[in-house]
Amino acid sequence: MAIPPSITAGVDVVWTDAATTDIFGNAVTSATHNLTYYFRLNMLGKGVTVTGVTYSDGWQITIPAATSAGMSASTGWYFQALLTAISGGAVSEYSRGQIEVQASLAYAGSPAPFDGRTQAQKDLDAVQSAIRSLMTGGATQEYRIGNRSLKRYDLTDLLALESQLKATVVRENKAKIIASGLGDPNNLFIRFGNG
Repeated sequence: MAIPPSITAGVDVVWTDAATTDIFGNAVTSATHNLTYYFRLNMLGKGVTVTGVTYSDGWQITIPAATSAGMSASTGWYFQALLTAISGGAVSEYSRGQIEVQASLAYAGSPAPFDGRTQAQKDLDAVQSAIRSLMTGGATQEYRIGNRSLKRYDLTDLLALESQLKATVVRENKAKIIASGLGDPNNLFIRFGNG
């Protein structure tokens, strides 16, 4: 098992990492090294550090629910896992990558509105709304798409932006399907029989 590609804020996140070997073929285990994960988001003060505990000859990593609750929902979380030798203190990289943190749907009292669309999907919906407005003779040609304010967008510009956003949304949806373990939706499998 390895770090999941997507986690949910406000829940315990647990995974295991296996023992490995270094470039010289020496065993790297929980008996010889400590494993620490560092998570960062491109926002001031947004970072999380967790250290693994012994699990067989590897490590078990836990992000407690109280810690994950402070992780803002975003696809922009990056992580780096570092191994530190117990003897000598040499540091090496175990893994590095990017994960998604999804917002928790838990609530107390009356639930607030929740929009689970990605930013690309929100932008695509706004562009399509602007196109419909333009096509039906809408008098206003000022639009707000994401955090941008646009004035007097031509239909050709809107159609080009719509095409770009559709491609982005398709890539995001494909990545979600693959991350869910359902395989690549673009793969085509053919079975040949013996007749």
